[in-house]
Amino acid sequence: MAWDTEATKAKLLDAAITEFSERGFSGARIQQISKNSGCNRERIYFYFVNKAQLFESALTRQLSTALDDLPVIGTGPEAIGDFAGRYFDFSTSHPGLSRLTFWEGLEWGYPIGAEERTLRASEKVAEIQLALPTMSRCEAEELLLTIVTLCHAWVSTPNVQLVVAGAPDDARRRASIVRTSELLAQCAVADV
Repeated sequence: MAWDTEATKAKLLDAAITEFSERGFSGARIQQISKNSGCNRERIYFYFVNKAQLFESALTRQLSTALDDLPVIGTGPEAIGDFAGRYFDFSTSHPGLSRLTFWEGLEWGYPIGAEERTLRASEKVAEIQLALPTMSRCEAEELLLTIVTLCHAWVSTPNVQLVVAGAPDDARRRASIVRTSELLAQCAVADV
């Protein structure tokens, strides 16, 4: 019987995303990833070489899914608000991305797998510019960065929301992020 390489990699990455997002790079254990994936440790090292490359692959997979599966649709500030809302939905339903980038910042202090991630972010910036043709590249980068950090913070720093607003209200926060994104887009377009 042939070994299903892609299915094995997917199981390992799913388990790695869970383990790394819960415990960070330093706290995550390869043995636990192996156990949770149902694959032996040797497969992890065969496919990913080491723990650092497994972390990079897990983070890149999450980011790729988010940016590739969530296009900016339409034009104008409403298109940006729509994208921000869908990115918020992705972030709350797939908390691994927010948590992995949080751990990456705390433990590494620099982006891992930056080349591929930068390319994907650049493509999303270009989509924002298509939706808002008068927006400069720099403004589009700042807008994307704002949307991503607003959405990720909601997931990766639940302590802050409890202090500021009490019990979490996803619908209220989503609406606020959509409105903020639309307003930022309107301001950028109006400044032209």
